[in-house]
Amino acid sequence: MTTATATAAPAGLHAGAPRRGLVSKIVDRLGSGVIQVVMVLLGLFWLVPTIGLFVVSLRTVDVNNAEGWWTVFTKPAELTIKNYSDLLASGFTSSFWNTVAITVPTTILVIGIAAMAAYAFAWMEFRGRDTLFLIVVGLLIVPIQIALIPIAKMYGDMGIFGSIPGVVLFHTAFGLPFAIFLLRNFFVGIPASLLEAARMDGAPEWKIFVSVVFPLGKPAIASLGIFQFLWVWNDMLIALVFANTDSQPMTKALQSQMRQFGSNVDILSSGAFLSLIVPLILFFAFQRYFVQGMMAGSVK
Repeated sequence: MTTATATAAPAGLHAGAPRRGLVSKIVDRLGSGVIQVVMVLLGLFWLVPTIGLFVVSLRTVDVNNAEGWWTVFTKPAELTIKNYSDLLASGFTSSFWNTVAITVPTTILVIGIAAMAAYAFAWMEFRGRDTLFLIVVGLLIVPIQIALIPIAKMYGDMGIFGSIPGVVLFHTAFGLPFAIFLLRNFFVGIPASLLEAARMDGAPEWKIFVSVVFPLGKPAIASLGIFQFLWVWNDMLIALVFANTDSQPMTKALQSQMRQFGSNVDILSSGAFLSLIVPLILFFAFQRYFVQGMMAGSVK
């Protein structure tokens, strides 16, 4: 009996061991070095269109129409910053600051309001809390397009149609449901013992939120901030409807400068890279928090 048990134990352990996936077997067979080389090559291949667009932005229209961007390796003298200087001279700088004036307040408002609402939905008891949260989640499926005409009429009555505050309010209103949903699900995972200890020390709810919940929620808040910033920064639909010439962001400014006939790659390429500068700085500055936010909840 002892021998049978000893013999059966390894079989049982082997049967209960987790199966290795196909990816793990391929990594073991090829080696990590080969996998890293393949990933680098895939990354470079993915960047080819972006590199081509950047080269196009540094060449004149005639050169771009005459030959492909890859000829820059044999004709580097064709590179110029004329497209960028022409775009900046056309008033693009004011559109850049309009974009900043729209995106920054919207991101701050969405994060601030959503964080407080998410804390209330996660850790405060009040009547109708779950029903109200379901209504907020239900607002996620409401298309933006159905609200354009009614809100445009309301903005006209209020006198803010075509202004930056009107665009900010619209983005904030439609950004809150997802933001509240995301942060509430993150805040629920905070250990209740931390909040109970703070309450036993006599801390009010606002103090608990500022001193305990908000610092622990930095990864999720940073991820939400990056997403919200990019959504508003790259938005064109709301800008086309609610912004006028004086308050137009970069997306609408680029659209208004597109020629009706002929190629407009010189405008689009240079404008695209000018609009990329701030999002890239933001992403690399908060990359650590972004990765933590994306991984939040994936492991216990």
